[in-house]
Amino acid sequence: MSQYLNDGSQDAPKLRIYLNTDNLFGLPETSVFTETDDSERLRRVAVDGFEGIQVGDWFELYDDAILPHCGLGRVNQPNEAMELLRQRKERGDQAVTLHVGWGTESDAEMDRLVDAILSASENLDLPTFIETHRATITQDMWRTVQLCKRIPEVRFNGDFSHFYCGQEMVYGDFEAKLDFMQPIFDRIGFMHGRIAASSIMQAPIESIDQRPRLAQGEARDYLADFKAIWRRAMAGFKSSANPGDVLIFAPELLTSQIYYARLVKNSEGELTEDIDRYSQALLYRDLARKCFDDA
Repeated sequence: MSQYLNDGSQDAPKLRIYLNTDNLFGLPETSVFTETDDSERLRRVAVDGFEGIQVGDWFELYDDAILPHCGLGRVNQPNEAMELLRQRKERGDQAVTLHVGWGTESDAEMDRLVDAILSASENLDLPTFIETHRATITQDMWRTVQLCKRIPEVRFNGDFSHFYCGQEMVYGDFEAKLDFMQPIFDRIGFMHGRIAASSIMQAPIESIDQRPRLAQGEARDYLADFKAIWRRAMAGFKSSANPGDVLIFAPELLTSQIYYARLVKNSEGELTEDIDRYSQALLYRDLARKCFDDA
């Protein structure tokens, strides 16, 4: 079994752009994405150049879905891993990303969780990636790097907004922190696309090249920082991947109902999201491809 998703070819390791369907949930009426039926949503997503989807819990996945799909989930106890991954395998998921634990676990408890996930993944031949996420066993750089040392076989879904904002990576030596994270970058098999600022979990960009307007004055250019992070992660994947291996990059920009998207007042005094999350996902699509080429 490959440690990564593999398409069975002898091609060089490649990038595929998927879309996490939660990115489509709760979009405001002003969004460029207007489709409301799930089958219509999939057709629009395919037309816009996304090569697959990652299925959120609310999304209705039809048997005749026109795009390949991956899954996600949460494992809190070792005995939950096999059942969850079996369900995802039976649904036809190509791979799965997981939130694991709550972040209060001891090293021994972390290792039992990871061992159970790796065992289930191997037994079911289902590539599975533990997400770097707040309030989980991988909530900080230190514990995640130590996990890599104890269990080198672990593979990650890199959502680096949680480190960048949650640990305020720009507070101190940013490059030294990237160097410290190299064991994580070397184990990336999936990526969630979300760009954060140092104190904003989901920060806007206007293009893939220009400094964001939100990064004013002496503020860090968080777009430049994320380019560096993503290139490192993609280079790490390339360094350990085999022919046919696939890295999935899935934008996952989330709704204001769970306090990711920021709300501002419009001209009528109504609260609305400050950015169009679908338009942002289209920018991420192009940015990820450029970063992969440059990695």
